[in-house]
Amino acid sequence: MIRSIFLSFCFFLMMLATSAQHKEYYPDPDPAIQQRLEEWKDLKFGLLMHWGTYSQWGIVESWSICPEDVGWATGGRKPGQGDSYNEYVKNYENLKNTFNPKNFNPEKWAAAAKDAGMKYVVFTTKHHDGFSMFDTKLTDYKITDKAVPFSSNPRSNVTKEIFNAFRTENFWIGAYFSKPDWHTDSYWWKKFPAFDRNANYDIKKYPEQWKKYVDFTHGQINELMTDYGKIDILWLDGGWVRPKTAAEVNADMNEVMDGVKPIRFAQSQDINMPLIVKNSRLKQPRLIVVDRAVPGEQQNYLTPEQHIPEKGLPYPWETCMTMGNSWSYVPNDVYKPTNELLEKLVDIVSKGGNYLLNIGPGPDGTFDDTAYQRLQDIGKWMKVNGEAIYGSRMSETYGEGNIRYTASKDGKTKYVFFFDKPGAKVSFSKLALDKKSRVTALGSKSALKWKQVDGAVEVALPAAITNAGEHVWVLKVVNP
Repeated sequence: MIRSIFLSFCFFLMMLATSAQHKEYYPDPDPAIQQRLEEWKDLKFGLLMHWGTYSQWGIVESWSICPEDVGWATGGRKPGQGDSYNEYVKNYENLKNTFNPKNFNPEKWAAAAKDAGMKYVVFTTKHHDGFSMFDTKLTDYKITDKAVPFSSNPRSNVTKEIFNAFRTENFWIGAYFSKPDWHTDSYWWKKFPAFDRNANYDIKKYPEQWKKYVDFTHGQINELMTDYGKIDILWLDGGWVRPKTAAEVNADMNEVMDGVKPIRFAQSQDINMPLIVKNSRLKQPRLIVVDRAVPGEQQNYLTPEQHIPEKGLPYPWETCMTMGNSWSYVPNDVYKPTNELLEKLVDIVSKGGNYLLNIGPGPDGTFDDTAYQRLQDIGKWMKVNGEAIYGSRMSETYGEGNIRYTASKDGKTKYVFFFDKPGAKVSFSKLALDKKSRVTALGSKSALKWKQVDGAVEVALPAAITNAGEHVWVLKVVNP
């Protein structure tokens, strides 16, 4: 119990540190990238998918092989998966030999996401465990390797198949890519034991080994930028792989992992992100790059994880969040109800952000039936109320209580969202109207009667409007 409480506290402190990093934003000076970000902000709603061999065990992606052994990440090892750490890692990596998602159908995913009103997709081409879900030429630890049963399937290059399916539905395409790779020998060098999430050797002492890793990383990203059609977003994870100042390294030396051990190699892990961005944009002009949690010009937008900021933020940002409890597939996962998902979407958009909602496909290559149902429910709401979401911007204030606001880009149209089912009348106080303002409910063309009452606007709602709505109710206010 004490260990569990301590780990929860450590996780809380880590989230505070991450939140502090999110406050640092350095815009890309290129006007073309700034314009592209404005176009991305119009999309509002996207799909994230964590998928890999780990889905066969129904465990958290990658983290169970990290010897930090953080309880909230690993969730514990199950009988038969290996008693020792080395045996467990061997069995984990051998999951490639049984990975065979025979029901893989990215067109079905794309159709469901489109029906839900999603506009962009981000897929995990490679997570921290190093297993490539694309046909890389730089490692055999990949889905198209002959040892993988699915490699004989004509659609075995799942990244290409997913990107093509979603591109056909006019989605923006995002490639998630992990900067750390816990499989390749140039990051976790087999000459030494792995100790934590970082490179397990002294980079200054072995610069040639680090150069191998930098070249490997640049090479894999170049493959994705070259061979997989138009890519709109390069979404890089593993923010600890970054250049660090001497002061930051000294601070890391004193950081304690799991309450007992300091970081073994507190050091700068520079993979030359400016060069990655430059070369990637030669292949993919106007590419948005998200170097997550690394303040600098290579972090074109910020990505609070499983968290919605309390107030609106003045820079481009996106909350990435799970539909269930886990990023990756776990059996019998509990999915958030439609009400909660839509309220989170509205809350995020009202504060100027985008919502990247994650679903983890199962080992057979399908979504859980509940995930499909949630997407269908969201789509039904979006078809009526989407105009208040897409292309909107923050209003003068994001909201009050269980009410949220958005505005059109020109500011002439405002939208008011009610999380609680309204009665015969509703009121709000953070939006000013004048005598010529016209108020309607989305889904209805009839003008509604309204009046000023004690500094607030009171709107009369016919029963037909409140009864026809569901989840979140939206009023449209057009000012002259």
